[in-house]
Amino acid sequence: MPALKAQVAERFSERAFGLIFRPPPGSGEALVFERCAAVHTCFMRYAIDVVFVDAQQQVLRISAGLAPWRMAWCRGAQGVLELRSGEAARLGLAPGQRLQLF
Repeated sequence: MPALKAQVAERFSERAFGLIFRPPPGSGEALVFERCAAVHTCFMRYAIDVVFVDAQQQVLRISAGLAPWRMAWCRGAQGVLELRSGEAARLGLAPGQRLQLF
């Protein structure tokens, strides 16, 4: 499993704004949303990789390079990772892979 430095978005403001007012995550960094199956990139200035996981933290879907002003969702997802664009491929993430996040 690839090593990720994950920050869990816990507070309402962290969950509501995500990466909107932040610089892109660094290499190997992720913003994690528990109990989440959809994200948007409204007001963002850069594209991101979005990784959807199920309750067992198995990767269900990856939306690579999700551009600003777009949405992505995944039925059955229980969590989402937001990564720097291209990071999912660099880390070798793929559907079916199990992660250890929360």
